[in-house]
Amino acid sequence: MDTQTTHQKPTGISSKTPWFDLKGLMQVQLTSEVAAYSLDSAFSSDGGNGWQAGHTGEQTIRFLFAKPLEIRRIRLVFEETEKERTQEFVLRWSSKSGKTYQELIRQQYNFSPTGATCEVEEYQVELHDATSLELQIVPDVSGSAALASLKQIQLA
Repeated sequence: MDTQTTHQKPTGISSKTPWFDLKGLMQVQLTSEVAAYSLDSAFSSDGGNGWQAGHTGEQTIRFLFAKPLEIRRIRLVFEETEKERTQEFVLRWSSKSGKTYQELIRQQYNFSPTGATCEVEEYQVELHDATSLELQIVPDVSGSAALASLKQIQLA
């Protein structure tokens, strides 16, 4: 049975704000990646494969925007159907071309193949002149050999 948890921080911004087409807006720096699970598929709103790390342990994804963006909404979807684990992610942003970052969100949650297999995090934010986002994923805080993954990321 798939279950899903959604968290939202309301700030009065409409949830109808359209998502950006991320492929043309930025460059990406990755710690690692499996070719069959490239980050490009995590930009898809139709439920593609999503991204998966090429090796176990902590992973970092940096999104470097071609021009500064006004970001009002962030949606992250994580999925794990095989292994019970506690994952943590930290999302940071910069308006100084990545020279300094400010932490936006730090979240931990539990995956269980017999229970919670999908985590949806949606946040309403006010990021002015954002030049980059950094997503750090610790796939299992206990240190076991787990692969980080990201089913979907959307920004508006």
